[in-house]
Amino acid sequence: MDRSGSSDFGGAAATTGRSNPAPWSDDKESPNNEDDSNEDDGDHSTPAKVTDPLAPKLANNERILVVSVTERTRETWGQKAEFLLAVIGFAVDLGNVWRFPYICYQNGGGAFLVPYCLFLIFGGLPLFYMELALGQFHRCGCLSIWKRICPALKGVGYAICLIDIYMGMYYNTIIGWAVYYLFASFTSKLPWTSCDNPWNTENCMQVTSENFTELATSPAKEFFERKVLESYKGNGLDFMGPVKPTLALCVFGVFVLVYFSLWKGVRSAGKVVWVTALAPYVVLIILLVRGVSLPGADEGIKYYLTPEWHKLKNSKVWIDAASQIFFSLGPGFGTLLALSSYNKFNNNCYRDALITSSINCLTSFLAGFVIFSVLGYMAYVQKTSIDKVGLEGPGLVFIVYPEAIATMSGSVFWSIIFFLMLITLGLDSTFGGLEAMITALCDEYPRVIGRRRELFVLLLLAFIFLCALPTMTYGGVVLVNFLNVYGPGLAILFVVFVEAAGVFWFYGVDRFSSDVEQMLGSKPGLFWRICWTYISPVFLLTIFIFSIMGYKEMLGEEYYYPDWSYQVGWAVTCSSVLCIPMYIIYKFCFASKGGCRQRLQESFLPEDSCGSVVPGQQGTSV
Repeated sequence: MDRSGSSDFGGAAATTGRSNPAPWSDDKESPNNEDDSNEDDGDHSTPAKVTDPLAPKLANNERILVVSVTERTRETWGQKAEFLLAVIGFAVDLGNVWRFPYICYQNGGGAFLVPYCLFLIFGGLPLFYMELALGQFHRCGCLSIWKRICPALKGVGYAICLIDIYMGMYYNTIIGWAVYYLFASFTSKLPWTSCDNPWNTENCMQVTSENFTELATSPAKEFFERKVLESYKGNGLDFMGPVKPTLALCVFGVFVLVYFSLWKGVRSAGKVVWVTALAPYVVLIILLVRGVSLPGADEGIKYYLTPEWHKLKNSKVWIDAASQIFFSLGPGFGTLLALSSYNKFNNNCYRDALITSSINCLTSFLAGFVIFSVLGYMAYVQKTSIDKVGLEGPGLVFIVYPEAIATMSGSVFWSIIFFLMLITLGLDSTFGGLEAMITALCDEYPRVIGRRRELFVLLLLAFIFLCALPTMTYGGVVLVNFLNVYGPGLAILFVVFVEAAGVFWFYGVDRFSSDVEQMLGSKPGLFWRICWTYISPVFLLTIFIFSIMGYKEMLGEEYYYPDWSYQVGWAVTCSSVLCIPMYIIYKFCFASKGGCRQRLQESFLPEDSCGSVVPGQQGTSV
């Protein structure tokens, strides 16, 4: 990096006069008046001839220290496919398997796909494209990027980091449940196939029994609640009990896998995603082939897809569609920014956005066939209707599906590959969430953290594991659901709205479009600019308002929450949301100088000192 005209950095600096040899000189034999500068060798008694007109004039016996500044080059993905797989792996998570199918059939089956696709096109995809383009252009994480966009909104980055910690506290515990099931499956007979186990109660009854009633409980349900979780030993949030050692060991194993996937950055994560992103699709296809061959599968698929058009008159259907597409694609968690920041500058992020978002939505649709073919089979076996079989959320993949697997021939094999799929689906998403925070902090504090990434990742994961220990207690399942709602569930909607406002309204859609043009060679079309200016922010604000109004419904009715827990929940939500106004106040009052107008400019206009992010221009950070 050439900084001509500076006395500290120079590309061609001259020295003059008689002086002692420089202590860094390797030439021990040269006379005192001789050095490596551009001198006239024929006359050692006169000052050096300055060939650079911009070089500073120096008095006799003065020298300049010439420092070669080598800027740290940002690493990039080894292959384009690694980036695509990382983004797909992050976007395709457990929610694609356990939430989308339930939401779809609950809200009109095939009719639900109408609002789902509309919100994908006008809301989710523009935000997805925005984050990929932002990360690729500015080449930094969710903290450092704000000085190039709107410095006062740097609190958005800190809020995202805090939300990612909350996610790590409960999401890895859910993966730990799947690990527990995986090890339990390595046996000649699955432990949830019978009622003669020590943990079973008198109410346990096979789901295939003609005497099975609503008062009875299935072996799979009792295995999950009384063996895996042992929730009967606790009392929800009022008394959570001690940590369950076997569950803690499974979750610890998850954290070990996460560490060795993230400690080297994209060099290690890029290799891991070849397994964690592709394996779920192999298993999904295998399970689909098996599912559609079961008796009753056609009824389940028909129930899944049959449109109920009258339900589109209900506003709840549209809100559910908007929420599902937002949480499915995952903008705002900082992950898309972090992953795309390791792309090459001229990578076609527009095409990547279309490909990865389409694959994500098609995966949700495919998972619906996998789930409902089995639900149809279970309804056939139990001689009941499908709506009495299905459950939403963890109950679907940890109770209902294992129940179905237990009745199949070769149940051990199907159980192993099913829970392997859940583990790989979860690992990809937890990689993405934690990488967002790691990239942000390494970029913001390159000397303290960036140079010690391996140690920092170790300490960070150790801290999150310790914070997650309460979710591994006997009452931990209630805390998992609690953190899911009050951790990222509500806060992320407001955070992403502020992010979108900062980019589209403060930084400006025109300036952002020009950035995209520098990367791709053409500006985004009118459709994208209209979505970014008006539709996407309104889309986010609407979801946020309706989510606030229905937060108790988000908690569900399966668990009891004491009155004091709601206050604690809102405190958890506010802990991340308040990062935004607090940093605005800090930036305006303490980190800016001058009058009110100058402070506003320093707070809400991009910093001039950032330099250019275009490769080859002075000040580039790539």
